[in-house]
Amino acid sequence: MKAAPDSPAIERLLASWRGEIKAGAVYALLAEREKDPRRADILRRLAEAEGTHRQRIEGRLREMGVALPDPAGVQLSAWTRLQVRLAPLGTVLAAREAAEDAEVEGPYKTPTGDAQTDKLLRDIRRDEQAHSREVAAMRASQDPSTQSPQESKLQRLLSRETWHRTGTGWISGAIYGANDGLAAVFGIVTGVSGATGGSSFVLTAGLAGALASALSMATGAYLAERSESEVAAANLARERREIAEHPEEEKEELSLFYQLKGLSKDDSDALAEKLSANPEAMLQILAAEELGGAGSGGNPVQAALAAGISTGLGALIPVIPFFWLRGTTAVIVAAIVSLVAHFAVGASKSLFTLRTWWAAGAEMTVAGIIVGAVTFAFGVLFKIH
Repeated sequence: MKAAPDSPAIERLLASWRGEIKAGAVYALLAEREKDPRRADILRRLAEAEGTHRQRIEGRLREMGVALPDPAGVQLSAWTRLQVRLAPLGTVLAAREAAEDAEVEGPYKTPTGDAQTDKLLRDIRRDEQAHSREVAAMRASQDPSTQSPQESKLQRLLSRETWHRTGTGWISGAIYGANDGLAAVFGIVTGVSGATGGSSFVLTAGLAGALASALSMATGAYLAERSESEVAAANLARERREIAEHPEEEKEELSLFYQLKGLSKDDSDALAEKLSANPEAMLQILAAEELGGAGSGGNPVQAALAAGISTGLGALIPVIPFFWLRGTTAVIVAAIVSLVAHFAVGASKSLFTLRTWWAAGAEMTVAGIIVGAVTFAFGVLFKIH
């Protein structure tokens, strides 16, 4: 029986079909990012399951006499792909879990009026519930309330080793550097503009502020990365000392790591016992599990360049109009250019927070308006005559 082209059942099926394609693409991208083979395999299987759902929906649409759209026309937006590739994995998994829950409680639960379609969506709904549980399980290590006994015990053992640290990527550092430079120098420009009426002093003050901000951020990033490298080396030395001073406890940690990877307790204990005969091999494995590897940290020069250049570029934006303009016109143009830049930087930050780009951009713009208004008023209050 051929259904009406605008029937609720067809609309629901097409919406679900598009959702399955996008969900599969997200899981596939996450699988490419995931370094743990076991977790990557889970993500690939989730992507394949979404593909199976899509095929079942396509079969029902054919039965209803509906011409299938071109799947190539359903793609993740470039912005979403960037978010999935750049945002912290835990953040992306949390968003994916929420999306799975929304599907379970939304389109797959509400009847369409077509019995066969409703049965299909109920079947898929059960699969989506399982997906939600699997994604939640992958995030369990970040939530003590959902950890297995082995994970909980391992975390208790690691809790006293408070020197474990993790770093952030240079891309996010560059975006936040641009944010800091833009916000700081915009405040300087508006404040001096309020005090001088947009005179040439604004250009001098703005350039000085931009240079100071860039150098400050660059040196700060360099020293922070150097410090992280030193901490990484110290962590390795402490781990070596832990093995020497508390060998039984370190063997227990190693056994728990293997149990979490799927080995039985007996096999894990036996493997940990064998490895303990070679302290350096044991050190490398524990460093990989606890510290993410025995590396020496990030690149201080790269971090300094990313932070300094991005901060300098962000800081120059409010100053640029004053190279050619003076007075009220310069102040207005600088404010417009700076607020547009605030929006762009705020939207860029959503790559790592997974917020909608327009909401993040609007929030940053409002913050810029507040900073500009307050500093301009302060400058007017102490106006130079």
